[in-house]
Amino acid sequence: METPALVFIGFMGAGKTTGARAAAAALGVRAVDTDRELEQRLGTSIEDYFASHGERAFREAEEDVVAEVLETVPAPVISLGGGSIGSARVRELLARHTVVMLDVDEPTAWRRAGGKRRPLARDRERFAALHAERAPQYEALADAVLLDGGAETIRRAAGALRRIPPGVKVLWAVAGEHNYPVYVGDVLDGAFWPLRGRRFLLSDDAVAPLYADRVPEALGPFTMPPGEEAKTLATAERLLRGMAAAGMDHDDHVAALGGGVVGDVAGFCAAVYQRGVGVVQVPTTLVAQVDSAYGGKTGVDLPEGKNYVGAYHQPRAVLSDPRVLQTLPREELAAGWAEVIKTALIAGGPLWARVRRGAQDVDRDLVLACARTKLGVVARDERDAGRRQVLNLGHTVGHAIETATGYARYRHGEAVGLGLLAALTLSGQERLRAEVSELLEEHRLPTTLDPAVDEDAVLTAVQRDKKRRGGRVGFVVVDAPGEVRTGVPMEDDAVRAAVKELR
Repeated sequence: METPALVFIGFMGAGKTTGARAAAAALGVRAVDTDRELEQRLGTSIEDYFASHGERAFREAEEDVVAEVLETVPAPVISLGGGSIGSARVRELLARHTVVMLDVDEPTAWRRAGGKRRPLARDRERFAALHAERAPQYEALADAVLLDGGAETIRRAAGALRRIPPGVKVLWAVAGEHNYPVYVGDVLDGAFWPLRGRRFLLSDDAVAPLYADRVPEALGPFTMPPGEEAKTLATAERLLRGMAAAGMDHDDHVAALGGGVVGDVAGFCAAVYQRGVGVVQVPTTLVAQVDSAYGGKTGVDLPEGKNYVGAYHQPRAVLSDPRVLQTLPREELAAGWAEVIKTALIAGGPLWARVRRGAQDVDRDLVLACARTKLGVVARDERDAGRRQVLNLGHTVGHAIETATGYARYRHGEAVGLGLLAALTLSGQERLRAEVSELLEEHRLPTTLDPAVDEDAVLTAVQRDKKRRGGRVGFVVVDAPGEVRTGVPMEDDAVRAAVKELR
């Protein structure tokens, strides 16, 4: 088979034409806009043809042009009209090519395309309904989703978009000046690796024997003990000295194979080694695959608090393979569901609708949905200046519980689950709290605090929360799934009452 075409799809105003041109320039091939090809074939504008012949005739003509362009050799980079995916014939042809969705929210799409010379962009209500209808259709067809359709992002992504392994979907993440691919699916096969250069494998003593051979041509592994107790400056120093002894330099990168602890420590080592080298995150726990592997937060703990020493250091790529979750202990998999529930509360919509159904298998679509939610937040606020703080839902009290118990009594996800219940109490959402409590119980997660835990120690740790501003702790509260506010001050008595309710 000839090299497949790179095909850009998406709603009106997503930037498909500009994106296709940027990708074509980066790849040194021709760009084809099927709308322009169609107008040349019809001898008139799409608007005029639509008005005189109707939508059905237009779609039939469009289908023929798209089919012809998709058969072009050598394969160009193609931008499709927003409605062309409604054709079964077009969808069948797209299965042979690499399909890239440019994501755009409805308000942005309307600002760019609404009221202009587009037959379906004249009425805002109809426009919004069409956006809601088509978005999941685009996503189902896409091999890759770009959360930022800017020309520079697409130029950087073009080469990687040509090399997507079978059984894998890609999210292209953007955070400040950084952008990187997130591969989700059957990606740990021992052959694929997204970066050139030497890779230094950092893992833990539990994961390395299982999956170290899935990272091809790696040096190491350099390992640490599993668990939060090992997330210390002493562990980081030992790993850093191992990297130095092995002669790691700026052309090399770290491969962080493990759960959230490994990802945090390995990412921190990459951030500070010779003032920064690349890191590829390879998460092997549910917590890491749905949350901690993305966004660039790295760090180690101090006795005074969780993640008190750290740095923002975006990965060069993330490889999330849900198949590795099959070897997780039941308790570890369950702990990850607390982060899934948290993410669903932030996202609302289809993700919350799926999660509230209760216990279920983890698949590629669930990991993708959670990763996409987090990456969408990080794209707007890389360094916790505002919106990113929504991701701390449940973490203020959750981290305090971990700190107060010396990181030994609860897994991170278990503590976050308790923190979610406290946050919902502070939000005044008793009905939603009851629903979340039931979900946690279905996943065999604790919904009450061990009586042996010192309540005052938890409250003291809350006041030391590293995200406090001006000496005050701001809480994340939930008004409804999908409606979350940050930086909400709470009286000490209210926080104490929320912790007491966990008894």
